[in-house]
Amino acid sequence: MTRITTRPCPFREAEMLRQGGIHPVLARLFAARGLTDPKELSSELGALILPSGLLHIDRAAAFLADAIAANKRMVIVADYDCDGATACATALRGLRAMGATVDFIVPNRFEYGYGLTPEIVALTAREKNPDIIITVDNGIASIEGVAEASRRGIEVVVTDHHLPGERLPDARVIVNPNQPECGFPSKNLAGVGVVFYVLLALRAELRRRGVFDQSTQPKLDNLLDLVALGTVADVVKLDANNRILVAQGLKRMRAGRMHAGVAALFRVAGRQARSATPFDLGFALGPRLNAAGRLQDMSLGIECLVTDDEERAWALAQQLNEINIKRREIEAEMQDTALLHLDAFEPADSTTIAVFDQSWHQGVIGIVASRLKEKFYRPTITFAPAGDGWIKGSGRSIAGFHLRDALDLVSKRAPSLIDKFGGHAMAAGLSIRPEAFDAFADAFETVGRSWLSEQQLERVIETDGPLEDAYYSTQFIELIDGIVWGQGFAPPVFCDEFRVVSQRILKERHLKLLLEKNGARYDAIWFGRTDALGDRARVAFRLDANEYNGTTRVQLMVEHAEAC
Repeated sequence: MTRITTRPCPFREAEMLRQGGIHPVLARLFAARGLTDPKELSSELGALILPSGLLHIDRAAAFLADAIAANKRMVIVADYDCDGATACATALRGLRAMGATVDFIVPNRFEYGYGLTPEIVALTAREKNPDIIITVDNGIASIEGVAEASRRGIEVVVTDHHLPGERLPDARVIVNPNQPECGFPSKNLAGVGVVFYVLLALRAELRRRGVFDQSTQPKLDNLLDLVALGTVADVVKLDANNRILVAQGLKRMRAGRMHAGVAALFRVAGRQARSATPFDLGFALGPRLNAAGRLQDMSLGIECLVTDDEERAWALAQQLNEINIKRREIEAEMQDTALLHLDAFEPADSTTIAVFDQSWHQGVIGIVASRLKEKFYRPTITFAPAGDGWIKGSGRSIAGFHLRDALDLVSKRAPSLIDKFGGHAMAAGLSIRPEAFDAFADAFETVGRSWLSEQQLERVIETDGPLEDAYYSTQFIELIDGIVWGQGFAPPVFCDEFRVVSQRILKERHLKLLLEKNGARYDAIWFGRTDALGDRARVAFRLDANEYNGTTRVQLMVEHAEAC
């Protein structure tokens, strides 16, 4: 069941923002999202939280500055998703600009799994012979991997943003806003954001040592297109600090000042960089990079972001696009199979979903879990064969159900079921034996039944209420498009009652509507929906500027609708 609600908006705070010169609708939207100080709207780099707030960042900067002076060989060990790829490209470009000798390696997920494992350390030692390993977007849980590096005489700098376990790896330095005793105010930095901060601190350290001054120092703001892409694609909360990083990156993209690989990804996705939005990064560029890590090897994605050769970047972007097309085909087949498995599934009788199929691709199970979670609104884990007698699961959750904690509870109640697991509240992964699947599904459902209430199992569409007639305009759409919306700072969704003037099915998959309110008519579309509406409907919608035949008109993108 889906329910439409209106997000509470504190009147006093909204009024203070309005009196401070902010557009009345934006003031209402901001106040409803907890923003009360206009300073939090700043998108200038000068408003970024200073690097010195990150625990041990000065120690990391001094260590890396010494390493550069001693011409030590550094190798970056990256994660295989978009955040890992952008963090790796940012680190490579930034460290090389400051004189470092640095290379990279990214684990193939199908051979080595996630993180700095002892096997990855052995591979890195064999192929790259480094003095120093720098992890980006991973490492905080790599206790054995760091120990193996130490045994081989390789020092490790961990840069990560994931939640730490009870024990930290014995690395030379750890920079992670979520490690114990780190007072950095923004706990939501992505992996690429953490390494960007390390570069800022390293540059300051080299400046202090007289290696360069303000006029000769490498420019790091030219890395912000990569930082913005990784931050949005990793779906971290866009708090005030992350919004600055993303806003600055988008500003550079819109001005055409981006790396060749980012420009090529815009082109191959058919998107316009001059009007770049977080949506483009999260739903057009990010998936094309992630596809490489899901189906093949993220080295391809990293090379695309590192090359300055436009022709090479274009060729790599086309390869990434082909892999993404293949990923979509695999995903569609897996979704069809999943729905067959769930043919008899009754949401009223279950609080969770766990599905396993022998034919599934382990690189795509996370997306399928996400699609099933969206369809049934239940915490969902999908499993695929992972080789050596194991199956791997990837889960997505709903509000109020901490997925990692749920797996922890299953593991404590039945210690022999799960081999290993990890993740956070909304996403997690695990490995089990195929013969343990049924017992795991039962144990997972038991946790769901004890933790989730009937109300929590309702899908809630939070809206910002009605929109005044005067603001159904392309000018107002332009105004809201100028704000960085995203995870934790939800884009505006309005809600009102309309007369349904006409409706038809478009391409057998979508509902095309003509709606009327107060004498004005609006085009609307409800993607993925074909069931007809009644004569009147209460509609939750986003505003969109639809460009067709040289004319731009307001269009309502329907999120949900119900009879009224």
